[in-house]
Amino acid sequence: MFATKVRARLALVASVLFLALVGATGCSSSLFAEFKLDYSPGDGSTDVSPADDIFVKAEHGKLESVTLTSPAGHQLDGRLNASKDEYHVTEPLGFGKTYTWSGTAKDGSKSVKIEGTFTTINPETLTYGSLNIGDDQTVGIAAPIIIQFDSHVEDKAAVERAITVKTSTPTEGAWAWLPDDNGSRLHWRPREYWKPGTKVEVNAKLYGVNMGDGAYGGQDLSLEFQIGRSQIVKADATTHRMQVIRDGQVVSDYAVSYGAGTEERNTTRSGTHIVQEKHEHFKMTNEPYYRDVDEYYAVRISNNGEFIHENPNTVGSQGSANVSNGCINLNPQDAQEYFNSALYGDPVEVTGTDVDLSAADGDIYDWTIDWATWKSMSALDGSAKQVVSASAKKPAPIGGN
Repeated sequence: MFATKVRARLALVASVLFLALVGATGCSSSLFAEFKLDYSPGDGSTDVSPADDIFVKAEHGKLESVTLTSPAGHQLDGRLNASKDEYHVTEPLGFGKTYTWSGTAKDGSKSVKIEGTFTTINPETLTYGSLNIGDDQTVGIAAPIIIQFDSHVEDKAAVERAITVKTSTPTEGAWAWLPDDNGSRLHWRPREYWKPGTKVEVNAKLYGVNMGDGAYGGQDLSLEFQIGRSQIVKADATTHRMQVIRDGQVVSDYAVSYGAGTEERNTTRSGTHIVQEKHEHFKMTNEPYYRDVDEYYAVRISNNGEFIHENPNTVGSQGSANVSNGCINLNPQDAQEYFNSALYGDPVEVTGTDVDLSAADGDIYDWTIDWATWKSMSALDGSAKQVVSASAKKPAPIGGN
């Protein structure tokens, strides 16, 4: 019996050594590596997001031909990797459609069918966004990047994760959700003013992103723009003057008149505004005080009615007294000169008044928020709080004449 056990053990050792040698020479790797097709999403899946990575992979085999076909018979574009074992769909999928895989793979010398189906989500709501800057636009050093969504965004973190901002110059910046009526406004700004000449690329891969509450992103957004020269307006209401500083040098020093400041409505707001738009001719209304007043070379610096503009009626006070309804008034020649120099996003730093620029004054008050607070307003921060809130009651518009 002892001899029988020894022979059995020797036979077992020999068989193990034989298998190890076979595996080592690679002559029969199929003994250990099983061929398998992996699909993502899996066959029969439903409620698939078009934003998902759609692929088929051959484990221990090769893909010969792969096609993903829409219900209308359209064959979607895709990419086969160099080792021919992974195929990824590169064309966007539609919502509420069933797609079909077809093709063949090789398991050694044997062909295997690629087959299966899946169905994409049919959302209750599609949410779209728009950008505040145009492609190839040149903007000022304080310009924020703004995405305005057309409806409430519940899953704000998912939206932020889908967006990248790339800059040609190292730039620290962050996203923040600015308070509004329905949580739909996302801003990105650098910690400090942009460096002149910086090129910026924004890619928002929002199509198919689950934004919560049954809403999905309806389209991607992309943008390339550049930062122009540095131009900062220093506007001190106590001096009745306004300086334009370009690339560190004072290039203009204008006599101006600020808001009279006798009421909140006619007080120019202290804080960093930005140039938002320009009009050579603009009709201003601030009822019941005035209606359809013609103003020229009007540069809007907030949405509460504040402009820098020409006003011949206050020339006698410009440089010596503040008498306007809240705007910054210049004489016709100076107003035109400044108008021609201004870019969207130029900072206008107003000081010397007793009312601060805030959320009650419109959409862009980004530079009035300190950096720590700004970062906390990101949904990815973990401590996002609605620190800055708009006034429940809007004050009367200021500005005009």
